[in-house]
Amino acid sequence: MILGPTGVGKTELSLRVAERYGCPIVNCDSRQVFRDIPIGTAAPTAEEQARVKHYFVGTRALEEDYNAGAYERDALALLETLFKQHKVVVMVGGSMLYADAVCHGLDDLPSVPASIREEVKAKGGMANGEGLRWLQEQVQKLDPVYWEEVDQQNPARLMHCVELSLATGQPYSSLRTHTRKQRPFRIVKVALDRPREELYARIDERVKQMMNEGLLEEAKAVYDKRHLTSLQTVGYRELFGYMDGEYDLDRAVELIQQNSRHYAKRQLTWFRRDTEIHWLNAKERYEKNLDIIDSLLCADGVQED
Repeated sequence: MILGPTGVGKTELSLRVAERYGCPIVNCDSRQVFRDIPIGTAAPTAEEQARVKHYFVGTRALEEDYNAGAYERDALALLETLFKQHKVVVMVGGSMLYADAVCHGLDDLPSVPASIREEVKAKGGMANGEGLRWLQEQVQKLDPVYWEEVDQQNPARLMHCVELSLATGQPYSSLRTHTRKQRPFRIVKVALDRPREELYARIDERVKQMMNEGLLEEAKAVYDKRHLTSLQTVGYRELFGYMDGEYDLDRAVELIQQNSRHYAKRQLTWFRRDTEIHWLNAKERYEKNLDIIDSLLCADGVQED
């Protein structure tokens, strides 16, 4: 599993690892799974997908309600098939919850009464212009611990927290036992890191590149679907604000850069808590990092040949 913050350089390393082992790549990104938004999600290009077979890239319609639980189910079923053909499979992404779902499994949480679900949806849904702000205020009040680690711009995650906190009378974070589920395969985790200033500069430059590649046109094409959960993400949300006349285009780009940097910081905080991760220097030569990955796989008994 190749992890790390947005913009750190996971894609090229994953391609080289997959090419070395002659295996496919399983995408672990909660937004790249959707169709019609490849630029803003930095999905693997056609050329990159021609180099290595990818799964879970552009496979879901924007209207689909796809979440970590569904991904856990689908990814495990796919891996069962792939491991009949390959000794090693590469999984790559930065979506923390999706990665944890595959590695450890999700907690079995209590059901939420329909009345609470409807109330939260009415107040926090995207049809309500103040929905996101209401959700943010509720999470800060109901579960300050979760507030510090959640993607604060992700309404689906915030809504999930509010629903369960209200339904149980307990902070959502206290319900997460992190009970690890057994998997029928070994997992070796590596993550890429760069000096913070360099990472942020790369993120800022990548946003400019996305704009040059047509991110604004991509956002305009899905503007009529802006209420969908799949589009409540960095890049589109800020451009929708521009299209709604809230600020000019330069400000929208600045907000995309700023929110992308904030997201990268939260990703790093999350990943650094995982003691199983082996950290690699993204500035190092690819061959050296590939050799380190070789040694980790051999040490774990995964790649013995």
